[in-house]
Amino acid sequence: MSNPGGAGMTTEQLKARYVGTGHADMSKHEWLSNQHRDTYASILGHADQLLYYATAENQSMGRVRLTLLHKMIQPCGPPPPTKDLDKIIEQQMDQQEE
Repeated sequence: MSNPGGAGMTTEQLKARYVGTGHADMSKHEWLSNQHRDTYASILGHADQLLYYATAENQSMGRVRLTLLHKMIQPCGPPPPTKDLDKIIEQQMDQQEE
């Protein structure tokens, strides 16, 4: 039996429902990217916050909206290389040399 507001939900259920809650295998970059995307989405979803940022940057609301949408693609820059990715790239380079 669960309480109102989802208080009886397990952590697995919360993590399945909300992507930004993370998991044990989530990297720091992945977690930080989710945090930035959530922030940008909140700003875009609240017109008063968007107006505040537009006024602070001396830009139109449309320009700030477009900038935030572009920032949501890679909010923290490209992901750092992983060992697995490095191995795959080395294998592809070896295959091309042959």
